[in-house]
Amino acid sequence: MENNREHPRHPLSVDVKITHADFGEKIVKTRNISDSGLFILVVPTAMPALGEIVQGQVQGEHHDMPVVKMKIVRMEDDGLGLQ
Repeated sequence: MENNREHPRHPLSVDVKITHADFGEKIVKTRNISDSGLFILVVPTAMPALGEIVQGQVQGEHHDMPVVKMKIVRMEDDGLGLQ
């Protein structure tokens, strides 16, 4: 199968705080990142639908990281793709 991705994925496990009106705040782990998004490990049935916007912030740094808006663009059995 040909890989048509614009940006390569890089395996990386970091804590990210995601926020949405449906569930409040959750701390989740990433599976990978790319220049255009990331994949978070969660139970997708407990998350908003495709196309919904969540806010995300990398955790664990010594200073506050920016909060960014991300769109749910992919759902898999073990998580979500955010862009």
